[in-house]
Amino acid sequence: MSSVHNDQSGPAVPIALPANQPRQFYRGGASIAALRGSDDREFGPEDWVASTTTRFGQAESGLSRLPDGRLLRDAVTAEPERWLGADHVAAFGDSTALLVKLLDAGQRLPVHCHPSDAFAQRHLGSRFGKTEAWIVVGTSGANPVVYLGFREDVAPETVAHWVATQDSSAMLGSLNEIPVRPGDTVHVPAGTPHAIGEGVFIVELQQPTDFSITLEWQGFLADAEGAFLGMDRQTALETVNRDGFGDAVLDSLIKRTADRSEPRVPLLADDAAPFFRAERLHGGVELEPSFGVLIALDGSGSLRTDGGTELPLHRGSTAVIPHSAGAAQLDGDVTVVHCRPPAAGSPR
Repeated sequence: MSSVHNDQSGPAVPIALPANQPRQFYRGGASIAALRGSDDREFGPEDWVASTTTRFGQAESGLSRLPDGRLLRDAVTAEPERWLGADHVAAFGDSTALLVKLLDAGQRLPVHCHPSDAFAQRHLGSRFGKTEAWIVVGTSGANPVVYLGFREDVAPETVAHWVATQDSSAMLGSLNEIPVRPGDTVHVPAGTPHAIGEGVFIVELQQPTDFSITLEWQGFLADAEGAFLGMDRQTALETVNRDGFGDAVLDSLIKRTADRSEPRVPLLADDAAPFFRAERLHGGVELEPSFGVLIALDGSGSLRTDGGTELPLHRGSTAVIPHSAGAAQLDGDVTVVHCRPPAAGSPR
């Protein structure tokens, strides 16, 4: 069996990818560098893994490059069925329909939300909005928390006042504060106001856009100009889900998986299935043919394909798997997060 570390001839094999950390407006911690075994923290808090998505308004920032120098976006566009499979292309065209990040919050993120598909189609010229999900893989500090949805229904004029006056304490205080630990996962539907607390390290799955409505911009952005994606404030605030999230709603969005040790652990809430899929895998697990992204959290092992290639994996490895690689086998004492787009035909 041959060993392939980085294929440069085409998308027939899984491909190891280096870090891809576009600059951000907020501080990161040490977790990404520690996971990858690197001392480089220059670019901070986010690592966009196997990304075909650019930062909002940017030509290339955010895009991943393959070892041969090509942008992954361009490789997928040139041969979409090889990368994504015929069923996926029929449903989503040449979009991967997925963005995966490592995100290490070195400070609390601002209160913000993301547009739905329908809003993005009407106002942003995009098929995709930005539903997302968080897989907590590390925490630090005395009180690692995330904030998700308003606790009670909020009137539109109240939200507008908070944003106009930049009342950070009111915005943050209105949200559900949720303690988290590694193994917890949170589904974040489009429109949900949210924030990630300092010291929370996540694998983040998103629809493939960089659309954020930054409700709490003061102290984070230079001014309000970049907070609303070029829209007027009233239009932008139409994205906000002002409904209160009670216990039943939160229970439907949050999963606690830390105590599960089986080889294959589904990670996300049922409501996430139309947007993306994620599992935690540990050794001896077969992967069906699919476009996918692997992030190795611990240990070492390898990914073997039916075509006879083997990709070594170790803590901090990240890789992209093209559909044309076929079925694959994860072997060894290695724990990975396996991220995939939604199944073609998944109802929204």
